[in-house]
Amino acid sequence: MLVLAMLLNLWRMLRGPDLPDRILALDTIYINALALVMLLGIRFRSSLYFEVALVIAALGFIGTVVLARHVLRGESIE
Repeated sequence: MLVLAMLLNLWRMLRGPDLPDRILALDTIYINALALVMLLGIRFRSSLYFEVALVIAALGFIGTVVLARHVLRGESIE
């Protein structure tokens, strides 16, 4: 189900009507990937998956903030 949700969000990201919808779809893809990695970590009982999930969460947050700032102000992080 998570892979299906990621595919639907990918479709929304590629075909979204405007830029904020595409940014929201990308953010949702990050969240779904995070959930998938967490479930794999529980399934295989490995702490490595949880560390990967932490990296995905950090990169997803930073990416969303950078894209939102670019849309609102027209500038990127210096």
